[in-house]
Amino acid sequence: MALAGRIKSGLPLLTKALRSDPLSAHRSALTLTNSEFSRNYATATGQKEEKVKVPLAMFGGSGNYASALYIAAVKGNALEKVESELLDLVEASKKSPTFAQFAKDLSVPADTRVKALQEISAEAKFSDLTKNFLALLAENGRLTHIDNITKRFVELTMAHKGEVKAVVTTVIPLPAEEEKELKETLQDIIGKGKKVKLEQKIDPTILGGLVVEFELKVFDMSIKTRARQMERFLREPINIGAL
Repeated sequence: MALAGRIKSGLPLLTKALRSDPLSAHRSALTLTNSEFSRNYATATGQKEEKVKVPLAMFGGSGNYASALYIAAVKGNALEKVESELLDLVEASKKSPTFAQFAKDLSVPADTRVKALQEISAEAKFSDLTKNFLALLAENGRLTHIDNITKRFVELTMAHKGEVKAVVTTVIPLPAEEEKELKETLQDIIGKGKKVKLEQKIDPTILGGLVVEFELKVFDMSIKTRARQMERFLREPINIGAL
């Protein structure tokens, strides 16, 4: 069953949780700070404490949570699994207005949020690491940031695997041959040691051409931008003396 279906089937549990009495058991185990989450994960699983370096500097609350989860996932040898589960949850939650509203509603008691997430995680058969992390977000009122946290986490996993995300925006999807040529060109620019991961976006407003973004660089070769540049050129006064 797809995760969207699992979340949908778990909505009665969510409704039930919202109406139930707050939990009191195990609350202290869920009030961990970001750094404590990764450190205590190793202790709880009996793993030897190891030093894990975050491959990218992350800032802000979402970055801190993503970094803590990354460290715990690396120690638990569960990086790809946790990434997949988070992406599945975010995608499924977009199809569930009930869950989206629940995540944003901070008036719901923390214990109720935790219980709901535990039941949904169990229904979706998430790993213990993902389940505990979601419970932590629920406890701290951070579920509303799950999309941004997941994006930051994916950035870390890509850096871990030596991948560079390149986004190409066009009016229509690139033909397979052109996509291959663009990917090879970007690979030559980025150099060895890193792998290009190409993502296509469709935006009819650029009128034609393409826009490529990667590693904080933007190559704007769209017709829309060229037209604006031409318009500015035509608006500039002509210096007759220079002719």
